[in-house]
Amino acid sequence: MKERILSVDIFRGMTIVLMILVNTPGTWKAVYAPLKHAKWHGYTPTDLVFPFFLFIVGTSIVFSYRNKPVNSGTYKKIIIRTLKLIGLGLFLGAFTLSFPFIKNFADIRFPGVLQRIGLVFFFASILFLNLNWKALIGVAVALLVGYWLMMDLIPVNGVESTFERAPNNLANYIDVQVFGSHSYKEDYDPEGLLSTLPSIVTSLLGIFTGLILVSKQPKKATILMGLGGSFLILGYLWDVVFPINKALWTSSFVLITAGWANLILALIYYLTDVKKVSFGTIFRYAGANAIVLYFFSSFISKVLGMIKVGETSLHGWLFDTIYVHGFMSLQMSSLLYGLTVVAFYCLLAYVLYQRKIFIKV
Repeated sequence: MKERILSVDIFRGMTIVLMILVNTPGTWKAVYAPLKHAKWHGYTPTDLVFPFFLFIVGTSIVFSYRNKPVNSGTYKKIIIRTLKLIGLGLFLGAFTLSFPFIKNFADIRFPGVLQRIGLVFFFASILFLNLNWKALIGVAVALLVGYWLMMDLIPVNGVESTFERAPNNLANYIDVQVFGSHSYKEDYDPEGLLSTLPSIVTSLLGIFTGLILVSKQPKKATILMGLGGSFLILGYLWDVVFPINKALWTSSFVLITAGWANLILALIYYLTDVKKVSFGTIFRYAGANAIVLYFFSSFISKVLGMIKVGETSLHGWLFDTIYVHGFMSLQMSSLLYGLTVVAFYCLLAYVLYQRKIFIKV
């Protein structure tokens, strides 16, 4: 029987619930500031959500693969799961309601959240299976420092590089050259190619946390808090020369997000696994089918936005008809819509869990 650490399941579930909340407001025109992404440099609570998921992917890799043999069978399972994640992501990017239900090729976005999860899972798993923790630290440091030096020192078309949103930003330039019209924006993609390198480190830092959790170390919560605090200090120091930026997934952003992840996970671990406080059961249900909930929420949200009702969409009609009222602000109406969506998927997670339906991607 696999060892279960409740805090990991709860953290995963909390993360997926937050991902659904920030992705499905009633209207993007009225969203409270903490539920928005930073415009470029800096970060908001929303910017923590996706890296938290990649972080817990790394932690889960420890539980799933620490006793697995390093052979072709294990590699095959990793590759299949990677391809499933990438395939689901490409499907979300390509789907449309018009027959044959696929967008014009030029309009399909190639990068995406699920694609990045798949790639990060693949490389983090392979590295974990083949390297000890000291070597993994070396890889993490090399990737973070190497990414910083590339972004800072490599000129673009003879022009000095920049960290701003500009044509001479190396990560943005590579995405434009490789993906062209298949990017999120015409000048960059937040799940772009070069920035995938530091995102792998986000998962590697989650692996280190996983190794601590399965170790015989006493006072694990204290160790995680110390680790989290150290990452935050290093991240803010690095921010001086390499700004915290989610779209670029900068090295400082990796450390800041891993710092907060460790601090929050340490608190949940202390409450649930040490003090045995009953907490976050619904999040544990959501964490059991995390990828499935995210995929369905993204797909259904997309479909609701495509179905036309008069001059608006079904999504817009539902929001305007049920949630928009003169006695509350539009931001509150938008938030209530998002919370309703979250409640629906939490209920779905509960039903799946009670029926012991666990859909593994």
